[in-house]
Amino acid sequence: MVTTAGRAPQRGPRRASISDVAQEAGVSLGTVSNVLNRPDRVSPTTRAKVLAAIEHLSFVPNGSARQLRAGTITTVGAILLDIANPFFTEVARGIEDRLAQADHTLMLASSDEDPEREARYLRLFEEHGVLGMLVTPASTDLEPLLELSRRGVGVVLLDRTSPAEELSSVAVDDVAGAAMAVEHLLSLSHRRIAFINGPQSIAQCVDRRAGMVRALEAAGLDPDEAMVEITVSSLNAEGGEAGVTELLAAGTAPSALFCVNDLTALGAMRALRSHGLAIPEDMAVVGYDDVNFASMLMTPLTSVRQPTRQLGEVAADLLLKAAGPGMAAPQRIEFQPELVVRASSGGAR
Repeated sequence: MVTTAGRAPQRGPRRASISDVAQEAGVSLGTVSNVLNRPDRVSPTTRAKVLAAIEHLSFVPNGSARQLRAGTITTVGAILLDIANPFFTEVARGIEDRLAQADHTLMLASSDEDPEREARYLRLFEEHGVLGMLVTPASTDLEPLLELSRRGVGVVLLDRTSPAEELSSVAVDDVAGAAMAVEHLLSLSHRRIAFINGPQSIAQCVDRRAGMVRALEAAGLDPDEAMVEITVSSLNAEGGEAGVTELLAAGTAPSALFCVNDLTALGAMRALRSHGLAIPEDMAVVGYDDVNFASMLMTPLTSVRQPTRQLGEVAADLLLKAAGPGMAAPQRIEFQPELVVRASSGGAR
């Protein structure tokens, strides 16, 4: 970086304020405010002077401040686990589509599965005065979200069933979804299945593990013997690669692999191929989410499908209804998943 001694740093032009407009037009602040919000109260001549000043100064009104004054907040905040994950990208699109129907806007943030980062965004959105928040919690501790709700901020849990009566939620039955995936592998004669899972602080990881255990026990198998669980720190492709590397290093690789989501499955498949293993001949692979790339891989991925965009649409709809006239009571909506079978799963070797 190059600096010049004795010279103040150059900045872009200052944004014009409502005071600048009033001074330019030779009117009071109240008159400018009336032109912006109640133009019928201002004479045509004065209104023309103010509009000319606005155009000359390229003045842009502060929408957030005006919404606060009018009591018509139209901004909604959403904090998702990882917006780089195609699953959450589709969820966000669903949120945006529903908000657009109501002429509302979306502020989107990613917690990166970090509760502290999530807490910072919760504060930021509350300070901004959003209508409400849609949150995929980064932790099983919901107290910060309950506190927001008690302060009058609308909160809807997304991709997580709410254990608290005060909070609405929209989710998929992850226990049933994981059970479907494992039952499919069991039907193909796999009897020892690896599971690449994430931190137990994330509810989806807890529920998908519970579904796998349920399926194994229903088949008369001991989960301690039939399941080889590998826990990774990140629910992405790098996590999947690390999980497979750890699994193969143990020397007793199972015949099938269930991954907590499709991104980890993508990394897992990449790692299996780098070790010279064929899919599904050497190891069958099943993912979870059925994101858009799942069917496009070299070996199309068997995955548990969630109604991704619908999750976002319904969650946004719940938030809008809760904030609207009558203030609808909290609701828990839970969708059922669907197993989509493709080439990545196969019979045991």
